[in-house]
Amino acid sequence: MSDYEVTEIGGLDDWRDHFGGFAPARSRDGRRVVDQELTMQFIGMTANALLPGEEAGYWHTHTRVEELYVFLEGRGQMGLDDDVVDVGPGSVVRVGQNVWRTWRATPGGDSELRWLCIRAGGEALPPLPDDSSRDPERPMPWGAEA
Repeated sequence: MSDYEVTEIGGLDDWRDHFGGFAPARSRDGRRVVDQELTMQFIGMTANALLPGEEAGYWHTHTRVEELYVFLEGRGQMGLDDDVVDVGPGSVVRVGQNVWRTWRATPGGDSELRWLCIRAGGEALPPLPDDSSRDPERPMPWGAEA
């Protein structure tokens, strides 16, 4: 049996309808903790949506976890220690350990701010993956193109 799982998080327009979080007291509309639905070992991921003008309402930092924010839609800002960074579709922000962070959707915007937050910890990744193998002889599963 292969070691993989599939879940559907819905289209971007569906993200706001989900209510979730890491703990019931901190759950909110527009958050889905995908790694609680899949058997994640070394990475975590949330799918997020904020209405224009809505904000996290708190700062947080991690001592062991690194986070990668991938912004897909809308406009917003991230507070990163003493800096404020504008974000929008195509913005990718890596936040290392011990960096304080918060975020908000720009007030008066015309769409929700939607992003994925990918979390990982543990050992540093090598510059080139050193645990992979290729099989150029294995046929593609979808057959010959018409």
